[in-house]
Amino acid sequence: MGRFTNLGYCIGMILILQSCSSDQSEQTEAVIPVFYEVNSFLSDEVQPIQTDVRYFSADNFVGEVITGYNAEKILMTLEAALALAAIQIELGERGLGLKVFDAYRPQQAVDDFARWAEDINDTSTKAEYYPNIAKQDLFSLGYIAAQSGHSRGSTVDLTLVELITGDELDMGAPWDLFDPISWPTSLEVSLPQKTNRETLREIMLRYGFNPLREEWWHFTLDDEPFPDTYFDFPIN
Repeated sequence: MGRFTNLGYCIGMILILQSCSSDQSEQTEAVIPVFYEVNSFLSDEVQPIQTDVRYFSADNFVGEVITGYNAEKILMTLEAALALAAIQIELGERGLGLKVFDAYRPQQAVDDFARWAEDINDTSTKAEYYPNIAKQDLFSLGYIAAQSGHSRGSTVDLTLVELITGDELDMGAPWDLFDPISWPTSLEVSLPQKTNRETLREIMLRYGFNPLREEWWHFTLDDEPFPDTYFDFPIN
């Protein structure tokens, strides 16, 4: 199935969902938007997108469950979910798939990150997540911020996996490693690792996602529906 067939599928799903749920949207969008789980629009014939919700565990750079992550779910806007569904379909034809670590992130979680970053005496996760950077520099270097595009619902952290085994492709640096080697343009990675990064970057760009300079795994939908709104409802 080609890219345009995949996009046609997504457009059709958008029209169906908009016509079926317009009343519900009118009632709920004033409070919270209607966000969708990552595999909402994949048929049973398609291998589902893998997820690893580490912010709903202690396996993250803070070292504890993050505020606002009350369920093991990956949520995102309709537009982002449909685009990822189309990408998963195309990748499947190459024996690959997606694995998503994070998408919608409540503002309260971003605030939790900021509180952690300000406590420079807590360095329990330094060896694993920021071995070459002083914790007090995480803000100035752009790894931690007061606001995050994730809170708008159309930003995703993800990687590529082998479809059959589920093994992650080697990107030269793990997700959420605060280090220059995580930059997409890093010269410290091997040629195969660089090729894997470029494979991810190419397909994400083609389906309308823009990359982040500091993180090979981070992409934001260019035509996001809430470009100026940072939501704070928890993931339940």
